[in-house]
Amino acid sequence: MTDEREPRKRDRPWLMRTYAGHSSAEASNELYRRNLEKGQTGLSVAFDLPTQTGYDPDHILARGEVGRVGVPVSHLGDMRRLFDGIPLEKMNTSMTINATAMWLLALYQVVAEEQGLGEEGISQLQGTTQNDIVKEYLSRGTHVFPPGPSLRLTTDMIAYTVAHLPKWNPVNICSYHLQEAGATPVQEISYAMATAIAVLDAVRDSGQVPPEEFGRVVARISFFVNAGVRFVEEMCKMRAFTRIWDRVTSERYGITDAKQRRFRYGVQVNSLGLTEAQPENNVQRIVLEMLAVTLSKDARARAVQLPAWNEALGLPRPWDQQWSLRIQQVLAHESDLLEYEDIFAGSHVIEAKVDALVTESLAEMARIEEMGGVMAAVESGYLKSQLVSSHAERRARIESGEEKIVGVNCYESTEPSPLTADLDSAILTVDPAGEAATVAAVKRWRETRDEPFWREGTREPGLHPSAEQALAALREAAAGDTNLMEATLECARAGVTTGEWAGALREVFGEFRAPTGVSSAPVAVGAEEGSELAEVRQQVERTAAELGVGKLRLLVGKPGLDGHSNGAEQIAVRARDAGFEVVYQGIRLTPEEIVSAALAEDVHCVGLSILSGSHAELVPDVLERMRKAGAVDVPVIVGGIIPSADARALREAGVAAVFTPKDFGITRIIGRIVDEIRTQHKLETRDQRSERDQREPLEVTS
Repeated sequence: MTDEREPRKRDRPWLMRTYAGHSSAEASNELYRRNLEKGQTGLSVAFDLPTQTGYDPDHILARGEVGRVGVPVSHLGDMRRLFDGIPLEKMNTSMTINATAMWLLALYQVVAEEQGLGEEGISQLQGTTQNDIVKEYLSRGTHVFPPGPSLRLTTDMIAYTVAHLPKWNPVNICSYHLQEAGATPVQEISYAMATAIAVLDAVRDSGQVPPEEFGRVVARISFFVNAGVRFVEEMCKMRAFTRIWDRVTSERYGITDAKQRRFRYGVQVNSLGLTEAQPENNVQRIVLEMLAVTLSKDARARAVQLPAWNEALGLPRPWDQQWSLRIQQVLAHESDLLEYEDIFAGSHVIEAKVDALVTESLAEMARIEEMGGVMAAVESGYLKSQLVSSHAERRARIESGEEKIVGVNCYESTEPSPLTADLDSAILTVDPAGEAATVAAVKRWRETRDEPFWREGTREPGLHPSAEQALAALREAAAGDTNLMEATLECARAGVTTGEWAGALREVFGEFRAPTGVSSAPVAVGAEEGSELAEVRQQVERTAAELGVGKLRLLVGKPGLDGHSNGAEQIAVRARDAGFEVVYQGIRLTPEEIVSAALAEDVHCVGLSILSGSHAELVPDVLERMRKAGAVDVPVIVGGIIPSADARALREAGVAAVFTPKDFGITRIIGRIVDEIRTQHKLETRDQRSERDQREPLEVTS
């Protein structure tokens, strides 16, 4: 009789990471070391928004953003401190960086050189630069350059790494952020595949990689995928991804080596579904989402990073990140998951769902191909409008109760949670003084960088050009067709800053403002008589009439560098459907630009959306500029991930209303906006009218 508990050969666990970085290079380095000591097997570096968008900490747009959502890396000195005492030849490092990916990879390589790695050692470096610019145009908003030059930067990086860093993944096609922006599984698959095709076509057509070596390019393409709570559907999605990728690489590119055609992907599970209400429920959501990408051996992720339970509240603390890491470790080491072959093989239910996803995704990929490919579909606004529409439909299902979110629109009663008994200490707060220190440090760096700064024994002093010479060479290379990686490495060695590198390329390439997708999004919520939206629409029309204007005008503004525009777009679409004239200019605006637009458009309300934590710095600036301009009758409202203490401070500063993720009813928010406009103009609000109706005696008839 066979012992059922007889040990079986276990597969090797996936790479376990936590997405981390904040405040400064020194603080992040300490966090990385502690996480590695706890059993984390790879690093995942979060960079702050100025670093991601190519600005130095002292740029006007960087104000309030430095060190908020990641670590600021302005130059080689910062990168040295970030990885101090961490041997890069032993690391597998994922860097969430896109528009400035080439620059950060150059800094990483130069630090490895300083650690004593020669050409052979450099060739063994392992890791990933995210470097998917398409999803930046569609969801995250950290793009800098137009599509053409952006694709060139990616192409040059791929060609360079295949030749010099053959174990590095130079691009991570990110369907993760597409799902966060509202993508359905079919959209997530098809848009990611269309992006991968655009990248591979560009590398092939550049002539930088010989045709016989193109399989090596395909082998280094990796994907970064999202996994939502519908874990059966999500698991089928991963199998569909695997099947389509094998078909594309075989049929379109003629890759015969099955190993080079392997679908290689890492995962961070869904953050869109994390709730501020009853946030303890996020733990079971995270576990279910992790199962979607680990249960199926034939489509198992190669690397997993999990968000923390409290990310809808603010920045997770080290303990919260440890909790997420332990979730992975329990599954990998305590369960028997890794002892079996694929447990879904032969399931007719799974096969039917996978077949359907494959068929629909291939049809959407063909539609994008007919448009001229993914870049053309970005520039036309097609992809963005599709995502805005899908997201609007999902929000409508949540608001109607058709899609249930436990603790949000059902089972809302709850016992007090010990996890959030003190909300202000339930998240990590970043010391605002850190930004001033970082600004001062980058100024000192520029003043002293022409002095020899290479560590003793690594290079001869004076071997590399000055910063100005390196930047001039970069501009010259950008204006031609030379691979930009070598010029970028020279900039790194010469002490050039992140803002200077990106600024030089901005001079040559220009900048790009992506379509918002708001104007073309269809109506997602019905306004039948008696519905909530119909009531708000009547209130909008009544208020406009009482103010003597044709339409109420709402400005939706995204100050600072936060590019997560999903919430702002949904407010803009619903306000439009409620009868507002909406002014929405997209992301990355200064407070001065927002106030100028508010005055020029003579708006009745300003709505600011900030998810990066820069609200404490930027919102008071907008308020002060509005006051100085005499627009005291224009209410300012704010939405975002805003801790309760900050919300109180904003209201005390003059903000009319603060909305956070717990306020999921968008139509209700639009109604509140109308009420705030009426209050400012001393008109009766809905609540006041309701109270009056209750006070007035009922008419008695005989």
